[in-house]
Amino acid sequence: MDILVIDIGGTNIKAIATGRQKRVKFPSGSEMTPAEMVRQLKDATSDWKYDVVSIGYPGPVVDNHPVADPHNLAAGWTGFDFAKAFACPVKIINDAAMQAYGSYDQGRMLFLGLGTGLGSALVIEGVIQPLELAHLPYKKGRTFEDYLGVDSLEKRGKKKWRKHVAKVVPILQTATQTDHVVLGGGNAELVKDLPENATLGDNRNAFKGGFKLWAQTMPFSN
Repeated sequence: MDILVIDIGGTNIKAIATGRQKRVKFPSGSEMTPAEMVRQLKDATSDWKYDVVSIGYPGPVVDNHPVADPHNLAAGWTGFDFAKAFACPVKIINDAAMQAYGSYDQGRMLFLGLGTGLGSALVIEGVIQPLELAHLPYKKGRTFEDYLGVDSLEKRGKKKWRKHVAKVVPILQTATQTDHVVLGGGNAELVKDLPENATLGDNRNAFKGGFKLWAQTMPFSN
C-alpha cells in the first residue's frame, strides 16, 4: 500500500509518499483553502502514486473530520470532503498528534509543537490524545500560544521567547503528568537550553506518524 502523508502548517504545507526520498513543500498562510491546497499538491505530485492519504491538520479533529477552521489558514476546512478530493481513503489527525505519534518511543510523553502556533498532544502507552493547550490563559490575559508562537518570537526576540519556553514546558509537563516532553515544530531548533526532561524532536517525525496511522513504518531513512 502506497501512502501520501500531508503535514499542513500555518506557514507551509509539506508532503511525502511511499517510495519518495524528497518531500514537496509550498507556502500556506491566511488565504490557503482546502481546495487550493489539494490543487497545488496535485500539481506538485502529478507523477506520484498513492492508495491512501494521511493528513496532519492544524486544529481539532473528531471522528476523522476537522471540527474548527485553523487560526492561521482560510475558512472552509470543516466541511471539505478530502476523500472525494483525493479519490481514496483519508485519515485526518491533528498535526501535533501526528508528529507526536511519530516521535513516540515509550511511557507517557507530552509533545509541544513550536511553530506558527503552539501544537500539543499526549501519547500514553502508545495511545494518542490530541490536546488544545495553545489558547489556555498563561500571562497578562494572554495565552500560551501568544507567548510561544511565531508572532511572539518575532515581536519579543529569541532571548525573551526562549525564557517563556523554559517557563511553560515545566508547567505543561506537570499539568499533564508525563515522563518527558518532546519539542517539535519549525522553531524548536531555536531552543538553546532544553528544559529538564525535554528532548528536541525532528519535524520529519510528522511523516513517520502519518505512515504509522496505516500501521506501516516510514519507508525511508529518518
